[in-house]
Amino acid sequence: MRGASEGKAATLMDLDVSTRPLKPDTGMTLTDAAYRQLRTDIIAGVRPPTERLRIERLSRIYEVGPTPLREALQRLAADGLVIATGNRGFAVAPLDADEFEDLNTARTAIELQMLRMAIERGDAMWESGVVAAAYRLGKLDDRIMSDDHETLSEWETANRDFHYATVSACGSKWLLHVRSLLHDQCERYRRASVDLKRHERDLAEEHRQIAAAVLERDADRASDLVAAHFERTTRFLVQVLGARA
Repeated sequence: MRGASEGKAATLMDLDVSTRPLKPDTGMTLTDAAYRQLRTDIIAGVRPPTERLRIERLSRIYEVGPTPLREALQRLAADGLVIATGNRGFAVAPLDADEFEDLNTARTAIELQMLRMAIERGDAMWESGVVAAAYRLGKLDDRIMSDDHETLSEWETANRDFHYATVSACGSKWLLHVRSLLHDQCERYRRASVDLKRHERDLAEEHRQIAAAVLERDADRASDLVAAHFERTTRFLVQVLGARA
């Protein structure tokens, strides 16, 4: 009787989930939509590290059949955001301090090369994009110390857009693609581990200095500032992860 009771409780618990129905864009397949939504949820922490990604439960949450989900999870496994566990199915990749340091090493190397290429090749439209992104991020940098989760989400988007704007004129689609994969991994760590209110840094000033160096076409200074900017985040995150371990 006890086993039946526990089984019934587990079933009821599985049914008691908040749904997140997929909203495919025009021309987008269900697999693409499932991949996009799961990727977003993993990076944002909605699907937390090590969570078992059971197809049946995900079907109820996202209101989509098992085939698109399996295909989406296989793509996410190739991205490194999901781990395929053989007969056990899939799970969200865990967070690991050593892996994050490795990710940051790779991300920094690619970012600095792309930054130099963009500074060399960027035109007036690229400059205006950097200015606009820096302005938006600067406004949110000044608000980030609040407890407003909506502001934090806006800041994450603005921070991503700013750093992308600085390298967007590099001229290489493959570098931009690899950078996107590494950035998503790093963003997942940051969202899961960092309380920005505890981060004793003047992020607004760091971003202002980076933007100024980029717009002055000073590749050496811009590279030094970005490398230091990323390194400070890495050191802080490693400390947080170490304390949690």
